[in-house]
Amino acid sequence: MARDQIDMTPIESRDELVAWLEKGCKPKSQFRVGTEHEKFAFLIEDHRPVPYAGRRSIRSLLEGMHDLLGWEPIMEGENIIGMFDVTGGGAISLEPGGQFELSGAPVDNVHQTASELFSHLAQVREVAKPLGIGFLGLGMTPNWSRADMPVMPKGRYRIMTNYMPKVGKYGLDMMYRTCTVQANLDFSSEADMVRKLRVSLALQPVATALFANSPFTECKPNGFLSMRSQIWTDTDNQRAGMLPWAFEDGMGFEAYVDYALDVPMYFVKRGDEYIDVSGKSFRDFFAGKLDTMPGERPTISDWANHLSTIFPEVRLKRYLEMRGEDAGPWRRLPSLSAYWVGLLYDDEALDACWDIVKDWTAEERQKLRNDVPQRGFRAEIGKTNVLTLAQETMRLARRGLQKRQRLDRNGRDETRYLRPLEESIARGITPAEELLEKYFNEWNGSVDPIFSEYAY
Repeated sequence: MARDQIDMTPIESRDELVAWLEKGCKPKSQFRVGTEHEKFAFLIEDHRPVPYAGRRSIRSLLEGMHDLLGWEPIMEGENIIGMFDVTGGGAISLEPGGQFELSGAPVDNVHQTASELFSHLAQVREVAKPLGIGFLGLGMTPNWSRADMPVMPKGRYRIMTNYMPKVGKYGLDMMYRTCTVQANLDFSSEADMVRKLRVSLALQPVATALFANSPFTECKPNGFLSMRSQIWTDTDNQRAGMLPWAFEDGMGFEAYVDYALDVPMYFVKRGDEYIDVSGKSFRDFFAGKLDTMPGERPTISDWANHLSTIFPEVRLKRYLEMRGEDAGPWRRLPSLSAYWVGLLYDDEALDACWDIVKDWTAEERQKLRNDVPQRGFRAEIGKTNVLTLAQETMRLARRGLQKRQRLDRNGRDETRYLRPLEESIARGITPAEELLEKYFNEWNGSVDPIFSEYAY
């Protein structure tokens, strides 16, 4: 998340929390797509991670981007930790281990998403090249240990770093050693939100397989195709997962509010200070009964920030966030937005997807999610494997994008961005399996070639 929300309006009732989510509803004519993507920064000379401070550093990179773009800096104390575009809505932020993130602006079509991405990469290369810094798009760093990872000077990350080992095995790996690509999409009503949330939750493992791209840990194969996805199974299960209750009768904004109220908190921000309330109940905070802040009630900012610390496979804010995918090579990044726009923004495609998943049980959905990180396209639900689901949903996504008729200046529609995914489906293997093929053959058991062949 690029920056914390700033709205100190006190919250007086639960209905206000529900209304805050409801304000995300918008007419279809105003639907947008936003794309967020993270990448590892590395020193070109030795493939080591980039520290925050120093001549060749994350800070130097951010300062250079600020000089180039003129975006407003995001400061924490004396440290620059990101920047945002006050006119376009985009932002650059840092993940805990220095992963460099572009939070894209909400745009009308995937062509604009791709253009934004290519502009960003050109700009960041311009600043990074003189510093001897490169960037790598993978779901998990292929060689660095936890001890190797730099720590960014952000208060919320200090609190999370202390809390994570208490609630899961892999929380610190998630924070410091993984990267994702994410697509954010709109809904028109509560019913539309529920349908899209259910379909995207059920099909999230298919997208995980399509983007699986993290088969190495500390220079060796780790036994998974998406280790990043596996990490999420034991990070903090009180705030992650497949939300089985979202498929039950009564699902809506109120149900999500009740879920979020019971997800443990990380922090409360007052001014420039992050107050550690990790593990405390937002419901108690809402009632003025937080023992660390007695009598104090939350604000809209507190609610928005709390929602940003909930990590299910699909997250609801004032839009829906697709969260199940590994980061990857630049040409695959717009593919994620194209896939979900084609499925969720066309009514016929959305209905067809619901027909595919509506009879799956919670246990079947969970088993599919659990199997995909290791088995990829070979994972099964009922008598269907993920490769077949990928083929079926790709046809639906292609048709949905064709019907949208969003054309670029050369008259091409958005289906062109599906091609990297269609290539994987045609081969029947995930991107991770392509990496493993190279590792065991032309790379001679080394991950070092990744830093030249897969660098941005």
